[in-house]
Amino acid sequence: MSKAFIAQVIQESAELTGTAANKAATEVIAAIVRELKKSGKFTLPSFGTFVVRKTKARKGLNPRTGEAIKVKAGKTVRFKASPTLKKVV
Repeated sequence: MSKAFIAQVIQESAELTGTAANKAATEVIAAIVRELKKSGKFTLPSFGTFVVRKTKARKGLNPRTGEAIKVKAGKTVRFKASPTLKKVV
């Protein structure tokens, strides 16, 4: 799924112009990102939950040279599908 797809669905369902639908899709995505930054979690009922998780620093390998490198600690976003979504798909 892409932002263009979301904008197209908004445009068709709300009978908006392409520009307005694109702006609405951008705002929806930005609101989700803000909520993930603020609380670390975002839930869409009957769809699933996005959760921010911390990753530990670890050792890795450079795939080109095979040289050992250090990978810094960071954050990643995980998605867990709801039981309703799992049933439908």
